[in-house]
Amino acid sequence: MNLHRTLVTVSGMTLLSRITGLIREFLIARTFGASVYTDAFFVAFRIPNLLRRLFAEGAFSQAFVPILAEYKNQQGRRATRVLTDHVATVLFWALLFTSIAGIVFAPAIVLLMASGFASDPVAMSLSTTMTRIMFPYILFMSLVALAGGILNTWREFRVPAFTPVLLNLSFIAAALLLAPMLPEPVYALAIAVFIGGLLQLGLQIPALRKIGMLPHISANPLRALQDEGVRRVLKQMLPATFAVSAAQISLIINTNIASHLADGSVSWLSYADRLMELPTGLLGVALGTILLPSLSKANAIGDLVEYSALLDWGLRLCFLLAMPAAVALMILSEPLTSTLFHYGKFDPASVTMTARALVAYGVGLMGLILVKILAPGFYAKQDIRTPVKIGIGVLVATQLMNLLFVPTLAHAGLALSIGLGATINAALLFFILKKRGIYRPQPGWALFMIKLLGALLLLAGVGLWSANKFDWIAMQATPWLRVGALSSVMMLCVGIYFGALWMMGFRFSDFRRESH
Repeated sequence: MNLHRTLVTVSGMTLLSRITGLIREFLIARTFGASVYTDAFFVAFRIPNLLRRLFAEGAFSQAFVPILAEYKNQQGRRATRVLTDHVATVLFWALLFTSIAGIVFAPAIVLLMASGFASDPVAMSLSTTMTRIMFPYILFMSLVALAGGILNTWREFRVPAFTPVLLNLSFIAAALLLAPMLPEPVYALAIAVFIGGLLQLGLQIPALRKIGMLPHISANPLRALQDEGVRRVLKQMLPATFAVSAAQISLIINTNIASHLADGSVSWLSYADRLMELPTGLLGVALGTILLPSLSKANAIGDLVEYSALLDWGLRLCFLLAMPAAVALMILSEPLTSTLFHYGKFDPASVTMTARALVAYGVGLMGLILVKILAPGFYAKQDIRTPVKIGIGVLVATQLMNLLFVPTLAHAGLALSIGLGATINAALLFFILKKRGIYRPQPGWALFMIKLLGALLLLAGVGLWSANKFDWIAMQATPWLRVGALSSVMMLCVGIYFGALWMMGFRFSDFRRESH
């Protein structure tokens, strides 16, 4: 398998997802601005989305995919099919009851996430209702994560990578068509989440049937629990939940803190987070998605050289592409925010506040992306304990940084703590992988980094100079001119960066890699 071609494919699908995601955020910002209504929605959406990341895409995938790859490579198709049937059965029934509990206890869950809403009856009522509408999303997305794990193990990356686009299209349709028809327009966004989850699940079924791995869900989860493979997955899931949850638990705490800050704080962080997710999705998620099955296979057959080489390839691509993205987020924070969101009810003050959060996220962007590449280095070896220990330490460090940053930086301090916490996480993962001999850096890293830093300095200088030529907020009256100006600045930055690298000897062929 050509990993570079696969990365381009997955990143292309992820780019489509992120572009439609930006359109969705643009429509939400234009229609609702940054207000108590959007704060209520983002809090309500964060609850099932958080559980999805913890128990579905995060902990579940990290525990399930290495064991699934082991079964596929060592025990054959029949045993693998039995494992997927039993895992699907346990997952379905567990998440069904979780969804029911979430609907029943929605008020308490909202208060846990945003205790500041206790003094705001409107925000509390809106969040509770939307939480109840959206909670089944975790059931749909857990099954989507199961399907994605199976498809990725079979090297079928396109469908799982495209799936998030359907949620964004659901949002877009709801904002344009459904919201004007409802007495409370913001409820259209919650309905979009429910429908989007169903659409994503439906897309997986034909792909699973095509490879002959569509799971059968039994009415008897207790029998499925007796499967040794299921018990191994569950045993790995518990610590994996802690391992992947450091940033997510910090996000819960940060949302709670933000609910006590100025109105709009939750929304400013959410809009900035959407922009930050563009590079993390294109690079971190895409690289992590294709690395985990390949690392798991290399571990299953005992190829330690290939294992280390895969990690080295992923890290070089990450630095090559993520570092300029981090610089761009920081120096173009206001142009990006104003061009994408400064319409309708999204006022200049919201542009400034969102841009501040985006700068703070940019500081820690490398850490956020590196974690998604380094953590699979442990998960593929079915070592969950090490990331757990690191994650707990990072969680504590993040909250200590909140005490330091929030009093002076307000909501931007929350974003900075998350990013710096992820950077600490990535650094610890890297040093332990290297210390244990799991990862052995290949020659040439010093010269590689020197060349990158030179190109980054040029990028930063040109970006600041060109961005300062425009009054981005005043250009609201000429939106297409503003879009053109931002596009020109970004194309100039891209040209300068890659042009400098080309002159220093970088070639496309240097980053090609095959996985067997």
